[in-house]
Amino acid sequence: MSSDKIGFWGYPDPEIVEKIKKEYPNAEWIDLDIDYNYPDKNILPESYCKIIKNIINNSLEIKPIKIIAPIGKDKCDSGWFAAQVLRDKGLDIIETKYEQTSNKNPIIISKSNLPLFDKVNTIMNNIITPKKYNFEEVKPKFGFWGVPPNDMEILNLFPNETHIYGWTRCVEAGTPADIDLEMYVDEDVPTVFYAQAFCSKAQLAKYLADKYNGLYIDIDDYANNSIKAKIEAFLRLR
Repeated sequence: MSSDKIGFWGYPDPEIVEKIKKEYPNAEWIDLDIDYNYPDKNILPESYCKIIKNIINNSLEIKPIKIIAPIGKDKCDSGWFAAQVLRDKGLDIIETKYEQTSNKNPIIISKSNLPLFDKVNTIMNNIITPKKYNFEEVKPKFGFWGVPPNDMEILNLFPNETHIYGWTRCVEAGTPADIDLEMYVDEDVPTVFYAQAFCSKAQLAKYLADKYNGLYIDIDDYANNSIKAKIEAFLRLR
């Protein structure tokens, strides 16, 4: 079995993903956004987005033979900067931009009765190995808006009848740069608007939370008891 590793973050251009899969059919694909608890390489400031820290630390620890790096509106400027840093460190970076907003995939997983943790995992796993699903849609009791959190365990606080909004829903739709879809929520659904601390998406999260009377939260690394209690109180009282 090949020991080749291909790294990626965000939502890379599907055509480039398919091209690399043909070049390296036995490679292991590694989502560099995820926290694998590798040592901090001390490249970035102490107060910085944890997801971007994950990308830098994972890349320099694992050293994939290639890294597929979204750098446009489908990710963020920090993703672009990370690509430059990692290239300067000698890694093979393939920059991509996937900013189309048409030809959406159907939104099925985000509206399903799966546990929220499983919804997010299923959507993100579908990036490299797309599968079709036919889950039954449920009426939402709550909403979760945002990106997959570094601390995925907070998703277990939500009931199964939680719909996904924000960038994660855009990923399921196959349009990660669709700002109209990213800003969409069902107005009558009590929604938690999540942003990773020091992420520019916090601007949208706070604005939309105020607009729709939701709960805005940001988490630096892992959620403390205060954040968990705030989410639980919101879900209980709403």
